[in-house]
Amino acid sequence: MDDLNGKRNELASLIKGANRIVVFSGAGISTECGIPDFRSPGGVWERFRPLDFKTFMSSEYARREGLTRFLKIREEVGPVKPGRGHRAAARWHRLGKLAGVITQNIDGLHQAAGVPLSKVVELHGNGTYAHCLACGTRHELDWIGEQLEAHPGAPSCTACGGIVKTATISFGQPMPEEEMRRAEKLTRACDLFLAVGSSLVVEPAASFPVFAARLGIPLVIINRDPTPSDSLANLIIRDDIGDVLAAYADE
Repeated sequence: MDDLNGKRNELASLIKGANRIVVFSGAGISTECGIPDFRSPGGVWERFRPLDFKTFMSSEYARREGLTRFLKIREEVGPVKPGRGHRAAARWHRLGKLAGVITQNIDGLHQAAGVPLSKVVELHGNGTYAHCLACGTRHELDWIGEQLEAHPGAPSCTACGGIVKTATISFGQPMPEEEMRRAEKLTRACDLFLAVGSSLVVEPAASFPVFAARLGIPLVIINRDPTPSDSLANLIIRDDIGDVLAAYADE
């Protein structure tokens, strides 16, 4: 316990001295919000496994199936609210200390907590809405559900007739170039890099903490389990993320 308290004090000192914090968040920051670890045995993905991008694009039937599975996941997870980690990042924004958030998550909870969209880099997209792959027009998930109930095929874009897909980055889908550029720019400019709730194994996202460490930027890893980047970190805290960041979160 004394060691953990010492690490929390060290974290507090690093945060106090920083002016350009980057929060790099993974699934672990959202589990206290009721969003499960999709990859665990018996988890949501085992029962409603998302289709890879090639399969999704292969036929109208596949697109219908992919959208149906996503809506089932959404229904099972239910409504969620930001947790203490999200609220901590939002507080640092209000204090002028947050350079930005780089997230692997698709839940939109950083924005819901109060971090402006302009400061959030969603490397894997956003699962709170859908969009047209051709023209980019946004389509709400409730509308997708209505279309699936009313028609036998997959819904098409109301603006151009293009393919509608959740605004997530599926397996096999190219990473968003602009988001990758933004993440690199944020990493280069920050003076403290906090990797929170990420296993740091999914590439290319996991390369950003490594990049920060190699630039000489202090790297803090807050995660329940060891990660491949632990040897590069200035500080490692293996504890409940919400408990660690509660001191920085406004209620």
